[in-house]
Amino acid sequence: MPTTATPDIRWVDTPAALDAACADLAAAETLALDTEFFRESTFHPVPALVQLTAGEAVYLIDPQALEASPALRELLGSGPLKLLHASSEDLEVLRNWADVLVAPLVDTQVAQGLLGEDPAMGYQRLVEHWTGETLPKDETRSDWLERPLSEAQCLYAALDVVYLLEVWKQQRTRLVELDRLDWLEADCAELLAQAGRNGDTDGQWYLRHRQLWRLSPRQIEAYRRLTIWREGEARRRNLPRGWLVNDKLLYAIAEALPQHRQALAAIEGVKPTLVKREGDTLLALVGEALRVDESDLPEALPSPLAGGFKKRFKALKRVVAAEADALGVAPEVLLRRRDLEAVVAADLQSRPLPLPAGWRGERLSAGLARALSAGDEA
Repeated sequence: MPTTATPDIRWVDTPAALDAACADLAAAETLALDTEFFRESTFHPVPALVQLTAGEAVYLIDPQALEASPALRELLGSGPLKLLHASSEDLEVLRNWADVLVAPLVDTQVAQGLLGEDPAMGYQRLVEHWTGETLPKDETRSDWLERPLSEAQCLYAALDVVYLLEVWKQQRTRLVELDRLDWLEADCAELLAQAGRNGDTDGQWYLRHRQLWRLSPRQIEAYRRLTIWREGEARRRNLPRGWLVNDKLLYAIAEALPQHRQALAAIEGVKPTLVKREGDTLLALVGEALRVDESDLPEALPSPLAGGFKKRFKALKRVVAAEADALGVAPEVLLRRRDLEAVVAADLQSRPLPLPAGWRGERLSAGLARALSAGDEA
């Protein structure tokens, strides 16, 4: 295995070099993969570098100079197992640049969470945990769009993939010992499913807001429409969400339900430039929400501060904590707080419970349902 001082780094910025790299990597069983990108002023990440290795040479592919070739798309979209760490943004980068969904995939951060370690462990800590090597941090905030890259930048980028193969070898052995390899495969399949949905989730963005329960059904409908518009427009214009209009302002607009420009301008945080640029659209969306029939509005959400909500939430949290303790993993690996809140809200509204599926469902669903039943009977 290469040491931190001697990776064989090969720069790829011509079609011929890319074809040669793909040919060299195609027969591998496993590839380590990473990307560097820039996202300060755009909605879509700007690809700056793609790193690939099968354990010998490390190929640094320059997406500023190259389009993704058919051979690269085939390599990334099928063939060898690809290892990525904290993969969500990398998957987005590669889908946008190469028009490919990386598969098959193992996310080594997800794997680490299933082994009972920190589910948000960064790559440098992961490498140190499994190999004892301490990686340099000097280029963490580097400008990866500059050309030519320095030797230090190239080394840093190469080291981002050099150790993934050894890390995965040890992780896999431990996952097999714990009989959790199937869990990882299921979780990585869900990561790919989420990455494949892309803009299809715009209609669910509004549910992320932690204070949604404070809004009336009509205000919720307004916020839903406003966020759908913002997501689509930010994507179409390739602007960061906040550069167009942030969630805090959309929430305030939904709460106020303004019907004319003066009312819109009076909302705290709404600047004249926003009224001038987007005022008509924002008022039209609010107007649509105001015209929705009562029967078609979403339900009001229960308050998480109410006694019934708190009691149920604590009961579910105990179930998850007990199972997490038995498995030796962090509770959030099993269910996030947001998931627990959704189950409680559904119970209070007499809707079907959104209980976990797959291996999490096998471990948790019966206990969660019992905890809610006990609370309802009490």
